[in-house]
Amino acid sequence: MAEAVQHPIDYESALGRDCTTLSRHVLQQLQSFSADAQDLSALMSRIALAGKLISRHLSRAGLMEGVLGFTGDVNVQGESVKKLDVYANDVFISVFKQSGLVCRLASEEMEKPYYIPENCPIGRYTLLYDPIDGSSNTDINMSLGSIFAIRQQEGNDLDGEAKDLLQLGSKQIAAGYILYGPSTMLVYSIGKGVHSFTLDPSLGEFILSEENIQLPQHGSVYSVNEGNFWQWDESIREYIRYVHRTEGYTARYSGAMVGDIHRILVQGGVFLYPGTVKKPEGKIRLLYESAPLAFLVEQAGGRAITGTQDIMDVVPEKLHQRTPLIIGSKDDVALVESFIQRHAQAQEEKNIRAQARIPQ
Repeated sequence: MAEAVQHPIDYESALGRDCTTLSRHVLQQLQSFSADAQDLSALMSRIALAGKLISRHLSRAGLMEGVLGFTGDVNVQGESVKKLDVYANDVFISVFKQSGLVCRLASEEMEKPYYIPENCPIGRYTLLYDPIDGSSNTDINMSLGSIFAIRQQEGNDLDGEAKDLLQLGSKQIAAGYILYGPSTMLVYSIGKGVHSFTLDPSLGEFILSEENIQLPQHGSVYSVNEGNFWQWDESIREYIRYVHRTEGYTARYSGAMVGDIHRILVQGGVFLYPGTVKKPEGKIRLLYESAPLAFLVEQAGGRAITGTQDIMDVVPEKLHQRTPLIIGSKDDVALVESFIQRHAQAQEEKNIRAQARIPQ
């Protein structure tokens, strides 16, 4: 009987992978131990801590009384507040109060930023975040997420209006999301590629799982809530008709944007949340959702647009500004864009013809 071949175990590679924590990875990306690099590493560690706390809470949500369901309140967006929204928002505040680095936290759950004056002499950073994305999934045990971005405070913000945040998405120095699913994953970029980490419960650490994620140029997945079909502009309806009659497309929509974006980041495709005829501004918040995800996806070789403009070129006029969002693989976003442009051109030609028939 032949002896089994013994393959040597590459302990160095295994240990290297298992020891690449999030904070260590940030320092490796920046190739520096400067004060700014140490700050960014510490900030990402705090985001990871918030993710661990929320993940633990979610894993026990069905077993604890008073965790699920609505609070009875309505947030600044006019949406009913779920108890987990409040909990997750409080977690981020509590974690960053102790950071010594963040002066302000701006969240879609709060009308105005939350200020931490005692931190400002040490660090001048702002965290913008959506504490729980897809909160409609909280009561049915489906995937959820948190979205975050870090910006540097500019000026003294003496009036407390945080007007320096009303700038292009390129002003973000880091962005990403945490996905709470079968495993808890953290995906981030500091402008040097996109990297994913998986929470190892036995270590209590986010461990590197994939570096330099690249979106495929084209994917088969389109992700959109087709229940809104008759509320959309005709250009979007025509795109949906096109994918319905074209072989090779697959619809995937979970009701939690982070989960849908993560699928597209891995497999390619396009996520759409267009505006409607009645609400052309759309639903997705620019500063807390669209801009962070656009920053991330562009770093992975993808693209994000409103339909008529790149998300990263949109200058917000207010903290809670909304925007349509079309995001994903470059070729797939370009295809949706072509339907929008064709419809706009046809509409313009129609208007010109109508005006020509009007007696002068």
